[in-house]
Amino acid sequence: MNQQLVNKILITIGFLFIYRLLAYVPVPGVDVNVIASFFDSHAGDALGLMNMFSGNAVERLSIISLGIMPYITASIIMELLAATFPNLGQMKKERDGMVKYMQIIRYATIAITLVQAIGVSIGLQSLTGKDGSSAILVDHNTFLLIAAVSMLAGTMLLMWIGEQITQSGIGNGISLIIFAGIVSAIPSAIGQTITMVNTGAMSFITVIAILVLILATVGVIIYVELGERRIPVTYAKKTMMQNQNKRVMNYIPIKVNLSGVIPVIFASAILMFPMTVLSSSTNPYIQTVADFLNPNGYFFNVLTFLFVVFFAYFYASIVFNAKDISDNLKRQGGFIPGVRPGVHTAEFLNETASRLTFTGAIYLGLVATLPWVIMKGIGVPFFFGGTAVLIVVQVALDTMRKIEAQIYMSKYETLSAVGL
Repeated sequence: MNQQLVNKILITIGFLFIYRLLAYVPVPGVDVNVIASFFDSHAGDALGLMNMFSGNAVERLSIISLGIMPYITASIIMELLAATFPNLGQMKKERDGMVKYMQIIRYATIAITLVQAIGVSIGLQSLTGKDGSSAILVDHNTFLLIAAVSMLAGTMLLMWIGEQITQSGIGNGISLIIFAGIVSAIPSAIGQTITMVNTGAMSFITVIAILVLILATVGVIIYVELGERRIPVTYAKKTMMQNQNKRVMNYIPIKVNLSGVIPVIFASAILMFPMTVLSSSTNPYIQTVADFLNPNGYFFNVLTFLFVVFFAYFYASIVFNAKDISDNLKRQGGFIPGVRPGVHTAEFLNETASRLTFTGAIYLGLVATLPWVIMKGIGVPFFFGGTAVLIVVQVALDTMRKIEAQIYMSKYETLSAVGL
């Protein structure tokens, strides 16, 4: 392993360590014990899901309790607008335009963060502990200002950390932040499970069933993520050095899941945004809607499935451009056997990608919701879904691929330096 790769890994670990430290910095002016006791009684609802994605930062009301979700929500809005308005889509493709595009996302992140922070602050004003003590230790108006500024600073710090990991470290910074938040909750989840087994709240057979389900989910994810359709390509002008008269057969790999982990993260961000705002209201009608969106309810999981399928198609259409692939093949003198170059090749690639995307979208939707349905049938007393497992496994696979790519790149550079 070369020094450059080691440095990138150390940079990534260092920034993730800073992220975990920020999770323990509470917003000034709150009683952390009251907040913790409140979240102990809401571990299985929307607040518990938000707490899981933030790495338990929500139950401490950390300055990063909103997590990276406002940034993801802003990115979703911009992606939808770029797909709708051609001028914005063209801006995204240009180098200078991409800088402006990212700047707009940052401004939108600030607006979304402020809305969520104010909503959370208002909701905390009516929160009291078991002994009647208030969760807020300072004047309500002062706390509103402090909380909004603190949470905004925390989210912007997370956004900066994610961008630094992507530029200087290994892997996608935003995905790794979510990955670190989920993984950090594993030790406490194991401790909670052991306690429940010891107290008789959960049987040992149920624990075995949970482990089997997790292992089966991980196996399915790895199997599908490594699956791809290889479309053969013949290069008429490319020849082998050993025989000038033979053509070289290559292939175009199209993954079964073209969109990766992005649809699941997008779906979670879309569903968590209204939950954050609705949970802060004391209006009984709004509370009814918030209860309707409980992650332990069937309606929430149906919405999750539909959003995941939608974003799988949406993001696949962005990352896979059949026309560009067809044009590149034509310029290089390549063609797919039995398919005419140009428009026909693009149509063939689009049709193949659409079939694979359908399979990939259904797979993502089922993995994100089916484990919860099975756990509901078993009677597990806490929230468990395939979303967390899916994100962890996919981010781990993606990071491993990028580490392998760095290793191969260093080998090629070494061979080039010695003249081989």
